[in-house]
Amino acid sequence: MIHGFAPSPTAAEGPSGRAWWFVFSGNRLLVRMSEGRATMPAGEVMGELGLTALRQQYLGTLDGLPCYAVEVDKGAEAPPGMVFLGLRALFDQMGESFFGVALTAVHLVEWDRTSLFCGRCGAGLTLRRDVRAKECGRCGYLVFPRISPAVIVLIERGDRVLLARAARFADGFYSVLAGFVEPGESLEEAVLREVEEETGIMVKDISYFGSQPWPFPDSLMVAFTARYAAGEIRIDGKEILDGQWFTAHDLPRIPGKISIARRLIDWFIEKHGGNPVD
Repeated sequence: MIHGFAPSPTAAEGPSGRAWWFVFSGNRLLVRMSEGRATMPAGEVMGELGLTALRQQYLGTLDGLPCYAVEVDKGAEAPPGMVFLGLRALFDQMGESFFGVALTAVHLVEWDRTSLFCGRCGAGLTLRRDVRAKECGRCGYLVFPRISPAVIVLIERGDRVLLARAARFADGFYSVLAGFVEPGESLEEAVLREVEEETGIMVKDISYFGSQPWPFPDSLMVAFTARYAAGEIRIDGKEILDGQWFTAHDLPRIPGKISIARRLIDWFIEKHGGNPVD
C-alpha cells in the first residue's frame, strides 16, 4: 500500500483546486529538479503546464490532493525549469509515496494508450467511472488494466548464489533468474520450469519472499527463494549468456536498489555476512 494514497477511478468532483500531475512523454515523467531532488508539478489545471494532454485519467488522492495520470506527445518539450526523466533514474530522487503513485500512473497511461478498441467487436472503448476499466459501448465488453505475473527467484547452494547474465544485460551485469508465468501454471511451477529451462538445474524448498509492481510495461514480480537440488549449469547462449555460482564476498555487477531482484540479493548478502553493496 502506498502511504497516504487513496486510489479511485473517479474524482468526487471535476478537476478544481490544486492537484498532482503525473505527466508522461512516452515512459518519462515530468518533474522539477532542485539540488538532486525531484518534485511533482502541482497546479490549478493541466493547462498551466503549457502541455496538451492526449489522454488523462484520475488516479485518486495523495495526502488529500487529487492525482492525475496524463499522456502527452513523445516529442513534447518540458516547460521551463522542468525535465522528462525515466522512472528508474528517479528512484532515489523523489519521495517513496510519489514514486509509488508514479509507477501506478505509468502503468495506467500505457494501458489507456494501448486499449482504445474492443477486442470482441472492434468498437471504441470508454473509461468506466465506477471501476478501473474500459467498456465497449456496442457490446458491453469490459477491459481491465493488464497485469502480467512473473516469477523471480534467488537460488542458494550452500554459501553460494546462482546469478546469470541475460543477453539484454550490459557486459559484466548479473541478476537472479526470472520469467513470466504461463497459462495453467502455479507460481511454484513457473519457478521450477524457468530455472530448468534457463540453467538446466532443479531446485527445492521454494519459499515466497515478496512482490513488486513492475510497470515496464505491466508486470507484477513475485519473488521466491529456493535451494539447489540437482544438475549442472547449462545455458543456451541465446537468452542466457552465462550463469555462475557466487559467494556473498565475490559478486559481479548486480541490479540497482529499485528492483526486488536487488532486495533478494541484499537478503543473501546479509545472511552470509557479505559487505553491503551501494
